Formats: sequence, C-alpha cells, structure tokens
Amino acid sequence: MELRDIEIFLVLAEELHFGRAAQRLHVSQARVSQAIKKQERRIGAELFARTSRTVRLTEVGRQFRDDLQPVYAGLHASLERAQLAARGITAQLRVSLMPFNVVDLHPYWKAFRARYPHWGLQIRQATFTDVFGQLRSGAMDVIVAWLPVEEPDFTVGPTLCTDSRILAVAADHRLAERDSVRLELLADFPHGTAHGLPDYWEDSYLPFHTPRGRSIERITSAASDNADQLINHVGMGEIIHTFPGHVTRHWGMPNIRWIPLPDMATMRFALVWRTEAENDLIRALAGTVRDLGVFRF
Repeated sequence: MELRDIEIFLVLAEELHFGRAAQRLHVSQARVSQAIKKQERRIGAELFARTSRTVRLTEVGRQFRDDLQPVYAGLHASLERAQLAARGITAQLRVSLMPFNVVDLHPYWKAFRARYPHWGLQIRQATFTDVFGQLRSGAMDVIVAWLPVEEPDFTVGPTLCTDSRILAVAADHRLAERDSVRLELLADFPHGTAHGLPDYWEDSYLPFHTPRGRSIERITSAASDNADQLINHVGMGEIIHTFPGHVTRHWGMPNIRWIPLPDMATMRFALVWRTEAENDLIRALAGTVRDLGVFRF
C-alpha cells in the first residue's frame, strides 16, 4: 500500500466526510474514493459505511485505523528526519500558531533560525479543533495560544504579542455602521464556535454571558474549526464573531466591517508546551522570545 493511500484513509477516518478529506489533502473527491475502494478490495471488506448523509467507520475500518496510525506516524517521522539530516539539520521544532497574522511574528522565527541554524523550525497555522490535544499527542511541540491556559500538564512560557479586540460583521449588518460595540449587545446575535474548547479558555475569548447576565449564543459547526470558512459565514450574515484586532491586516474583505470592542480585555498570546516534553529546542525558542520582547499589534 502506498504511503499516500494510507494518508488518505487516515484523514477520511478523522473527517468522516469525503469533501472535507479531499480539501485537507488537496486532491479531488474522486481520488479519495478511488484510494478507499482500492484498499477495501485488497482487504476484502468495507472500511466505511456510507449513506447519502453520513460516513462512518466499520468495525474493520476502526481496527485498520488503530493499527495504521502508529505505523504511519513512525514512517512519516522517519522520512522527515532523513530529509532534515540531508540538509544538516539535527532536530526540528514544530510550532502551531493561533494568531492569524504570521508575518508580524517573523522576527521571532528569523532570530531563532539565525541563532540555531542546525535546528529546523516548522510554523503551522492552528485549527481550533483539539488544540491542546496536538501538544498531548506529540503532533506539535509548542503552540502560540491566547491566555490564560490553565492545563496542569502544560508550561506557559513568555508572551509574544498582545492585541485589542474587534468584532466582524457583514457589511449590511445592522451593527455595521457603529463606531464601537459594547459587550452587552453581543447577546442579540449568534456567534461561531469550535468543537472541544475547554470552557474556561472559550470564555476568556468570548464570555458565555454579558455583564448583565444575558447568554451569548454559540453556533457549533465544522466551518467554525476553520478560520477562513468562519469569516465567510460572517460575510454571509449568518453570524457575527469577535477576533483579535490584527486580523484586519490579514483579511481585506469588502463584505466585512470591523468594529472595536472597547469593553473587552486585551488578548495576550504566549508560548505553551507540555511540561514533560520540554527540551533544548523549546528552551531556546522561549529564550529568543524573551530577548526580543513583546510585540504589540
């Protein structure tokens, strides 16, 4: 079985949706279907039970997934280590980034690479799905996350940046012409939210209740896990959503209006890592960030 076919199966086993799996893999849905059918013919059993509305793993599919995941992870890691060694890089640090505007944070990454040319640094934009799980599984070494992070097995390192809060609404929304919006008004409209965020962490991003105790409605959908899809839902008028202010430089969209939120606290983004996984690379990145100081958007 080809490595790419294994990857297709594992992504589909996670997404349980042919369209989303194809999008993640940057292939056509036909390519995903072809790979799965080929695997099912080889195994002699269905891996997925499909209907017009749902896709789910069969018992054989679940066993196949559980057996393949560690094998694929090991193969992928071996290939990556070999590629790095060929470039003279002895180790790699993987950083998952929650702030949207990666460009503003380039000085930290450039400084790290200049100081430690024998180490690789991989920066990836985070999704909102199971962010802390990426650290616990070892898929990422460090995340840049908004504070507070109150996980007992994590270390919170130095702050990279701080930012004000802003509200995104559709250009024809009834809030669009306001100069600012108070937190109390947010209870009048639905907002997007992602799956699996710890309550305290989600509440620090957008409170569950206004100062007067009114509930702020959340709509959970697959699109909410992807920032680009989320802002498209804002543009279509389905939701409004709060963001850190730097997104106005990341997204230039004529169908979106950005409105200050003066009574929401400034956000702080810091390095976070699993305490037991701390190593020389993580300490070196933390030291680089401390030396350069806090960037204010």
